[in-house]
Amino acid sequence: MRLTTRTNLAMRTLMFCAVNVDRIVRKSEVAEACAASENHLAQVIHLLARKGYLRTQRGRAGGLALGRPATAIRVGEVFRSFESVLPFTDCSDASAHACPLAAACRLKCLISEALEAFYTKLDGVTLDDLVSGNTDLVTLLKVA
Repeated sequence: MRLTTRTNLAMRTLMFCAVNVDRIVRKSEVAEACAASENHLAQVIHLLARKGYLRTQRGRAGGLALGRPATAIRVGEVFRSFESVLPFTDCSDASAHACPLAAACRLKCLISEALEAFYTKLDGVTLDDLVSGNTDLVTLLKVA
């Protein structure tokens, strides 16, 4: 299993904002710290803002900040926002290219249960859990 770049950038952006919770951060600062292109990051920020994880402010003094407290942002919820739009396997795909074994395959149920366990584990972790007391992360992401 591999996370999409968008999910990875979403979590990096949220961690950056959580470390710098005392200020509005600029997209360019996030891009530099997270080694991301500003164009790709803009798409991720847009979705994070639409889902309420971030609030954005336009203009000269604009930027982004957490849309709710880090204690109220569950990692599993963020992952679902970005990952659940893509089927994990062909088993879940209802298109004409679906797996020919889907009707009789037990692997489909196993994968479904494993994914649910994965998300359940992530649901137990908040953004605050990832950043609080993490001095190495703060050193990497804190804007001077």
